[in-house]
Parts: sequence; structure tokens; C-alpha cells
Amino acid sequence: FLLTTHPLTIIFNHSTMRFHCLTLLSAIASTSAFAPSSKLNNRSQSLALSANSRSIPFAPVPKNLDGSLPGDVGFDPFGIAGIEFDFSKLIVPNMASMRDSEEKVVVDTLYWMREAELKHGRVAMLAIVGWLAVDFGLRFPGTKYLGLNPVTAHDAMVAGGNMVVMLHFALLLELINGAAIFAAAKGSGRKAGDFSVDPLGLSKDNAKKARYELSEVKNGRLAMLAISGIITQAVITGHGFPYLF
Repeated sequence: FLLTTHPLTIIFNHSTMRFHCLTLLSAIASTSAFAPSSKLNNRSQSLALSANSRSIPFAPVPKNLDGSLPGDVGFDPFGIAGIEFDFSKLIVPNMASMRDSEEKVVVDTLYWMREAELKHGRVAMLAIVGWLAVDFGLRFPGTKYLGLNPVTAHDAMVAGGNMVVMLHFALLLELINGAAIFAAAKGSGRKAGDFSVDPLGLSKDNAKKARYELSEVKNGRLAMLAISGIITQAVITGHGFPYLF
């Protein structure tokens, strides 16, 4: 065949075969490119669900914890983040909501729990500073505060009426926090724990903002554990820092 066939015919046949192969490959590529996005998303979701948690390597990634939140390492052994509940229904009646009737959850369980985590973490960080300050000798002016420590100061504050002032201040903070969550429940789009308080402008740089958000979550979690240990040791030993004897 090669000896009796004209060279131009051989070149043409090879070119034609090459053209058909390229056409077939292009068709295959275009078919996968225009595949339904839902199938691709389902595949990626199934891969994500099959992955293991970063914090618990032998357990799967918990539901709704996709790593997008600062400090999310997939730790949710009780599956709390997967509870399907709209907390906005407890805050804002449907008639007062700015949401459409078919709109999805605004204040879901993950939002509610992140709001609570940030709040308790911030309180714990302040509590550690205040507790250590008293242990190192800082007191309110007045003879009635002399000789008090962080454990005995509670009863003295209640007896002297100072606790009422502190409770009013805490009530004011809770009202501000409640108003922010109320706005989120009405569809404002507010992020959990965001009160738009940034006098130093630290959140202008997105990279720095992400680092500070992660640092706040980590330090808040550490502070919650630390203040629990400090209070327990101070009550058991009856002594101040370092609460060992």
C-alpha cells in the first residue's frame, strides 16, 4: 500500500486522521466543560464530607463547618453546628422581618454559637486582666476594699451596693448586643460579633483583619479555659497568684 500510494495521498490521510482525533478530543473536553454545575458541586461536596476533621483526624468534617470562619478547625463532636434552627424567629416576628418569605435562614445555629463564643471569649479576656490586677494589688479607692481578694470581693460588692452599678453596666452592653442581633435577624447582613468598633483602623487591611480575627478567637478560647482554672484554683487553695498553694 505504501509503495503504490501517492505521497500526497498519504499526507492527506494522515492529516485527516489527525484532524478527526483533535475534533474528538475537543468534543470530550467541551462535554465536561458544559457539564451541569450541580453535579460538579455535588462531587466537591461529597469529597468535602468524606474528608476528616483537622482537630479530630478519625472523625469526619462536621456539618456546616467548612473552614470559612476564623478559627474553624472542624471541632464539633456533638454536632451542635448542624442543628437546623432559625433563631431569628425568637427575636423578630415574621411580620417585622425585612426578609422575603422564601428567603433562607438569617440567624442560624452557627451564627448564634459564633456570636456567643466571641462574647464569652471577650468577657473572659477582660476577666483575666481584672482578676490578675486585683491579685497584684490594684483596688478601688476606699478603706472598705482593703484586704479583699477576687474571691471575697464578690460578697463585699453585693453588700456595699457596687454590684448594682456593675449589673446596670452589663445590662447596657446586653442591650447593645441585642440590638445588633435584632438587626441581623431583620436581614442587615451583620457578621457575628461585629459591632463596627475599630478606632485604630486595624480592619482596613484585609490580611491584617483576617489575622486579628483569628487571634481574637484563639485568645478568647484560651481565656475561657484560663479564667475557669484560675477561679477554681483560687477558691480551692484560698491564695492568689500563682494559685498553687
